[in-house]
Amino acid sequence: MKLKFLTLALLIGFGFWNFTKFSENTGNHGYEIGDEATDFNLKDTNGRMISFSNYKYAKGFIVIFTCNHCPYAKKYEDRIIALDEMFKMQGYPVIAINPNDPEVQPEDSMEKMKIRAKEKGFTFPYLLDEGQKIYPQYGATKTPHVFVLQKENEKNIVKYIGTIDNNYDNPNDVSERYVEDAVNALLKGEEIKITKTVAIGCSIKTKK
Repeated sequence: MKLKFLTLALLIGFGFWNFTKFSENTGNHGYEIGDEATDFNLKDTNGRMISFSNYKYAKGFIVIFTCNHCPYAKKYEDRIIALDEMFKMQGYPVIAINPNDPEVQPEDSMEKMKIRAKEKGFTFPYLLDEGQKIYPQYGATKTPHVFVLQKENEKNIVKYIGTIDNNYDNPNDVSERYVEDAVNALLKGEEIKITKTVAIGCSIKTKK
């Protein structure tokens, strides 16, 4: 009987240790709807340091964690450009951030980012999350992963988190345009019907 209790105690203790280590390793789970997103200061492909404070007249932002190499990200590039062209002049510009460690994925180096931005004619700043300090704050897990923010009393409040639409493979078969609908709702002063979806894409590349 004592042996059974000892075994049970060891199993419970081991489970608790694993849970604790898991919590330590995963760290911050990121933003939820209604949270304030803090500002950042990251370098873009033109060598400029970009932050929310650069956009004095913005009503909010479409922050998209994306990258060069991921096939999902590539399929969404034209749609990301379209979102920027659609909403930038209405006060919701796109800011794209590459969250990957270029030592783990060389295709996502700043030099390769410059080439990709020029090839695709990006109309928005494309930033490198050097040191990978920003994406964990947001809780981004995929590329692409979108966070729509709205300015409220000088704070940037998270209003939508997730994927761009419901068909990464073919833009002609999209029936739900989550980001577009979210920003349009904000512009009209209406509630966003769908505030959170599951991001579909490649995992963010970090050193183990």
